Amino acid sequence: MVLTEIEDAALQLTERERAILAEHLLKSLGDDATGLNEERWIAEAERRYQEYKAGRLEARAADDVFRDAYRALE
Repeated sequence: MVLTEIEDAALQLTERERAILAEHLLKSLGDDATGLNEERWIAEAERRYQEYKAGRLEARAADDVFRDAYRALE
């Protein structure tokens, strides 16, 4: 299978199945890759928090954020 065929097949999976597949793929990269991703998320969260505290970023209700995220995935 070529990458595009694998991607097309993966996109036919349910949302839960895709999440499980994504987790397995990330784990297959090893601890270094997943640790690096975690560090990046922490740095991004800290950056956003500092922006919020400085008044340069507005807070949004979690329900709104999740609704918009799910719509973007459709």
